[in-house]
Amino acid sequence: MRTVLYARVSTAEQTLAHQRAQAEAAGYVLDEVLSDHGVSGVNTRLKDRPEGRRLFDILREGDTLLVRWIDRLGRNYQDVTDSIREFIRRGVIVKTLINGGVTFDGATKDPMQMAVRDALIGFLAATAQAQAEATKEAQRAGIDHAKANSREDAYRGRKPSFTPAQVVAVRDMLSTGTASIVEIAKASGLSRGTVYRIKEDPAGTDALLAKWY
Repeated sequence: MRTVLYARVSTAEQTLAHQRAQAEAAGYVLDEVLSDHGVSGVNTRLKDRPEGRRLFDILREGDTLLVRWIDRLGRNYQDVTDSIREFIRRGVIVKTLINGGVTFDGATKDPMQMAVRDALIGFLAATAQAQAEATKEAQRAGIDHAKANSREDAYRGRKPSFTPAQVVAVRDMLSTGTASIVEIAKASGLSRGTVYRIKEDPAGTDALLAKWY
């Protein structure tokens, strides 16, 4: 019986080391670590990612699949629910690290407990997709606003101290609700003040990015 950590690292500012350190700090002994870098959790199914596909090849009954949170598996409701339920049918235990940790497995045969488990899977998967869609909508609104209120030759002002990739990384960490501003600043390479600005003024952040990128 093995414990396999899977990490999806969607931007350069996110780190595999951070996710692995969280697992080890929680007391897990990892037999293998798999990670996919620079892939979208919305548009790319778990089975369509190189290392995600390996999970379905190597995990056996009694093994544990460990993820930082459900959104590391993906941000598409159908994909996440299908993947977790397939692992459960195979006898694989799926565990998360943050928010006290959640365990999904096929141990119970009680129909009521199974219904609660499946409902929780659906809720967390839906939340992951909703967060991704909200972020995308905020970015789109900011870009549209900037385009509507600026000319091609307009003065763009001072270049922002953050990149698009850093903004995505900060929002990804903020969406979990578990990382502190200090931790996010350290992981993203930004100041605490900049992280607060990205958090409190999403439209302004996107508008500024639209002028420069």
